[in-house]
Amino acid sequence: MIKAGIIGATGYAGGELVRILTGHKDVEIVWYGSRSYIDQRYADIYRNMFRLVDAKCLDDNIEELSAQADVIFTATPQGFCASVINEEILSKTKVIDLSADFRIKDVETYEKWYGIKHKSPRFIEEAVYGLCEVNREQIKSARLVANPGCYTTCSILTAYPLAKEGIIDMSTLIIDAKSGTSGAGRGAKVPNLFCEVNENMKAYGVASHRHTPEIEEQLGYASGEDTVISFTPHLVPMNRGILATEYASLKRKVTAEEVKAVYDKYYKEETFIRVTEEGICPETKWVEGSNYVDIGFKLDPRTNRIIMMGAIDNLVKGAAGQAVQNMNLMFGLAEDEGLKLVPVFP
Repeated sequence: MIKAGIIGATGYAGGELVRILTGHKDVEIVWYGSRSYIDQRYADIYRNMFRLVDAKCLDDNIEELSAQADVIFTATPQGFCASVINEEILSKTKVIDLSADFRIKDVETYEKWYGIKHKSPRFIEEAVYGLCEVNREQIKSARLVANPGCYTTCSILTAYPLAKEGIIDMSTLIIDAKSGTSGAGRGAKVPNLFCEVNENMKAYGVASHRHTPEIEEQLGYASGEDTVISFTPHLVPMNRGILATEYASLKRKVTAEEVKAVYDKYYKEETFIRVTEEGICPETKWVEGSNYVDIGFKLDPRTNRIIMMGAIDNLVKGAAGQAVQNMNLMFGLAEDEGLKLVPVFP
């Protein structure tokens, strides 16, 4: 059995990690880390775990945890993992970080967008960006994986094949994305109160959202071009889900059949990516509670643009599910182990 520890187990992503790993046949959770709830029973915090989890919450002592766990998930705010990681820890255990600490390869870019000093830049180059469908082989031998963000996972995978094949003009890419409120985390914030969110939709982080450089960097690798995007996220009154609608100018004329063939070239064998038939637009409800990414597209000859659409569950493929997918690769398990989650509908 793989012994897993979770630091940040009582946040939404951490709770989702517990839900998924509890049903994973090859994993035993040995550490439910939560600085806010030390010595409290985990099932008293998340009542859905009543009679499923008997453990109490522990602290965030990663050094002690590294002596007990084969893999540590850090579902923590930006800056935590970078402030505690060291060579001794990585010599004893593998780390999958759900924050942005090791996603961006340029330290100055990270510090500019996140507004904090990076505490362990020496590990940035080693860290593997954990987008499984793109970096599968590197992930298998990694000690430290940077689990991608939720908006970024959806945005990158939706455009990746067309960027890779040079079909879209990377200087024209616009991403309009909408997320459920769980993406903002479990902390109490006035803008996330029911009365603030219900019957409302709002843009935020306009021209300044922190996932922007992550998307640009990864799509830049794919296209081989400097990529600058316009990215606007929106908060919508639902618990889970992200829908990204992306617009880009075409470099050449293509048919719908040609575009579908490009997506199939990259994704036909991928368990968790489902490319819809022409004319079918993805919906968040079709992926809720699952590790799937649904992707669709529509050509617009009138404007010489293509509209790409992607839908994910932000807590599963956008966080915990992808982290478990990374873990499976790192330990040589079937990639879908513990992740055969049928989407919940309605």
